[in-house]
Order: sequence, then C-alpha cells, then structure tokens
Amino acid sequence: MIKKTLYFGNPAYLSLNNKQLVVKLPEIEKNKELPEVVKKTSGKTIPIEDIGVVILDHKQITITQALIEALLDNNVALVTCNDKRMPTGLFLSLQGNNTQNERFRKQIEVSQPLKKQLWQQTVKAKIENQATLLESQTNQIAKNLRKMASEVKSGDSDNNEAQAAVFYWKRIFPSFPNFVRGQDEDPPNNLLNYGYAILRAIVARSLVASGLLPIYGIFHHNKYNDYCLADDIMEPYRPFVDQQVIEIMKRNENIDELTLDIKRQLLQIPVIDVKINGKKSPLMIAVSQTTASLAKCFSGETRKITYPCFI
Repeated sequence: MIKKTLYFGNPAYLSLNNKQLVVKLPEIEKNKELPEVVKKTSGKTIPIEDIGVVILDHKQITITQALIEALLDNNVALVTCNDKRMPTGLFLSLQGNNTQNERFRKQIEVSQPLKKQLWQQTVKAKIENQATLLESQTNQIAKNLRKMASEVKSGDSDNNEAQAAVFYWKRIFPSFPNFVRGQDEDPPNNLLNYGYAILRAIVARSLVASGLLPIYGIFHHNKYNDYCLADDIMEPYRPFVDQQVIEIMKRNENIDELTLDIKRQLLQIPVIDVKINGKKSPLMIAVSQTTASLAKCFSGETRKITYPCFI
C-alpha cells in the first residue's frame, strides 16, 4: 500500500486518538463567528498505518509526545522545517525491523570491495537515469553520459559521477543556460533542494524499515551527517525529482518563491511512477525494494542492488 505524505503549513494541533492522527485547526476553533457544531466537526483524522511521511512547516504547530511515539512506532518519517520553510530536521524510528541487530552487524562488517562494487552500481544507475531524462526533456542525444555510465569503475575511481554532473547540469534546464547546482544558488535550486529533502526522508525511512543504519554509507562519510547511507542510495532517484521540477517549471512562470502550490506538486514525489524489476511502481514502493536488496547485499545473499529507471 502507498503511504500518504502529509503536509502541515498552517497553525495546527496534532494529537493521537485510537491509533488515528487527529488534526485540529486553532483558526477554526477560536473563530467566534462559527457555530459550535462546525467547530466540533472541524477535526480531521487519518489512520497512523496509512502515513509514510509527515512534514511540519509552521512555527505554530503543536504535536503531542503520544503522536510522535505512534508515528515512529509505525516507521513514519517526521520532517521539520526551518524559518525559511525548508526541510531541516528528520525524526526516524530506531526499531524499524525485528532482525535489526543482526542486520546492523552485517552492515558494519561489510567489506570494502563490496562497498566499492555497490557504489559502482549506484553511480552507473544514476548516470543512466540522467541520460534518459536529458534525452526526453531536451531532445539531446546523451551518448556522452551513456559512455560515462558504461565506464564507471569499482568505487567510481575515475569520478565519473562528477564528470557526468558537469555535463548534465549544463544542459538539463535549457531556459537557464548559466544554471549552477548548489544549495544556495539561484532557482530552480530552491525546488531541487525541497524535492531532494523529501526524497532523502523517503530513503532514510525505508533504510530503517529494512533494518539498516542510515549513518553508515557505502561511499559518503561525514561525522556530521547522520544520513550518509540515505545520501548514497538516493542518488539514482534524484533524476525523478529533477523531472518533477521540470514539469513544475513548465506550469509556473515564477519559481523564485516556493509557493504552497509548488510544494504540493513536489509532495507528489513519493507517488511518481518508476520502473523497477521490469514493473511499474510508485517511487516510495521502489525505494523499499532498493533498500531490501541492499540489506541482502550486506547479508551476502546477493551482490546486486536493485535500482529503478524511467518508464
């Protein structure tokens, strides 16, 4: 079942009742002009088991400890936003899988050669998806990217990922010929940043569900980053976010500001259709297949990680 992504961008009181997330809106409850019957029926409930991601994007949101506990018990990714209304924090369960301790041990003990092979597969899948998107959106033949993908070595020792990025970002947004990819650079970086934050939460949530520690990456290593493995595994999924951003740009003349409407469109990322294992699947479900295959790689059952491609 596809889990829901819930976004709260206004003052709200979020609580738990009978395994349901209860939403109450102070603006309605404190409105003296509304009849009491309207106020009493204004609360909305959502079953906890139906939720995958919750995004809190307002300083006047109150959430109870009981609800936080229930969300984490059900492996929901709880994302908080900063004063610029960009995702900045992530809460995840520490008990996402009943064989977690054994999987933690195997993950930590995985050999360096296997890590390098998995990173090779990851980079190759990312570049291939970048090539497909570039060809579909710009009508440019991406044979250079295809060649880079085919030549990725173990551990990406030649840094083909970076070379592909330079080629890709110069061409993927034709209306922005001087585009530079960066956290603090000009639009559409704001859309990419928001979309990647959502993707990161989805991947981190799925890693925990597969009994893996998001902190121990196969390539990324940073003592200040608790989500190195999520940053590794999300790489081949980034072009799907890029595609969503391109579609948003086609429908919106002004992308300087992340409006509520643009955020709503970016929140559709979990249900984007991708192709994985030869079948069409929503992105969130595909991510779970990817992380499950990664857990099997760590346990020695296979040496191939499963990644998606465009339909």
